[in-house]
Amino acid sequence: MIHTDIPTQSEIVTLATARAPGSVSLFLRTSPVPAQNESAPVEFENLAKAALERFRAAHPDGEGRELIAGLTEQINDILQDTPFWRHLSHSIAAYITPTSLRTFRLPNRLSNSVEVSDRFHLKPLLRAVTFPHTAFVLALSQNAARLIEVTADAPAHEVTVPNLPTDAIDALAVPSISGRAPNGKIEGSEGKKVRLRQYARAVDKALRPFLSGRSTPLILATTEPLLGIYPSVNSYPNLLAEVIEGNPDPLTPGELDTRARPILDRRYAERVAAERDRFNGLVSAGRTTTEIDAIARAATFGAVETLVVDFDYVLPGTVDENSGAVTLDRGDTPDAYGVIDEVVRRSLLSGAKVWAVRAADLPDETGAAAILRFSATV
Repeated sequence: MIHTDIPTQSEIVTLATARAPGSVSLFLRTSPVPAQNESAPVEFENLAKAALERFRAAHPDGEGRELIAGLTEQINDILQDTPFWRHLSHSIAAYITPTSLRTFRLPNRLSNSVEVSDRFHLKPLLRAVTFPHTAFVLALSQNAARLIEVTADAPAHEVTVPNLPTDAIDALAVPSISGRAPNGKIEGSEGKKVRLRQYARAVDKALRPFLSGRSTPLILATTEPLLGIYPSVNSYPNLLAEVIEGNPDPLTPGELDTRARPILDRRYAERVAAERDRFNGLVSAGRTTTEIDAIARAATFGAVETLVVDFDYVLPGTVDENSGAVTLDRGDTPDAYGVIDEVVRRSLLSGAKVWAVRAADLPDETGAAAILRFSATV
């Protein structure tokens, strides 16, 4: 059973839009192994208590009493949800207000932390979207068609796909895929290729409704002639160019998982390198910046096209609602939040692409880098 909740783009935008006094963002390191999670509810409760104390200290004289009561109710609800604590991933991200609670079980290993403000802390959540460590592997031969799901926190497993052919003969309802083609004009190896192409189309047709709307990478595991045939009929836009070559029939889901991991790592590295090259190529055009003040102003006016941030970097302060001017502070007031997190929020709401990466993946060490929609010098 898979216990990962990867947020959709619409869910992230909803969280980015939310504003409410007493908004708590809580992150807890967990484990997909149930025996290692006995202390998780206690650790969650301790972080939640720290958030309540922080909010209570900022609202002396009991002025936040109703908000605290609402937060406490939401926290108690999740603590009493026994099935939730039985099935976890590597981290929990919880977004809590006095009237709502949204949790995500993430494959990323996040550090324990808690933030209290009037908005949510999104950077750790974005890391799961930037590189979710998930994929589907299509193990395809003329004797079998299997779809394997690879995730970060659980053993790879075969997915049941309605109408997916079990093999080429099942797809075509013929006694053999060799011999004369249906039109009777070709035979032998050419006839076999025609029928394998028909088989590949049947597989693609079955996968289409299952994969519709997803962005999960699809890795093909096969050998010739299907190695050349299937990509030519594939309709899923996220089929990777790199494949697992060789006959997949004897490979278990775990063995396919092992072979898929390096492909996913290389894909991530290639995407980061391509974005860094693009950034460097736009420097002379005045369409890039690593200055947080400039990025904040650009984000405020919807001028950020792509934002890349260090998901571990924290810069306490505020960003002016109208001008985008940055004011740094200690971050110990109820209205304080991370400057980079607010830049992320504003960039998301203007339709920018936002990546949360490691510090080493950034073109500079400022914690953020942006490609702008137009030259900042114009």
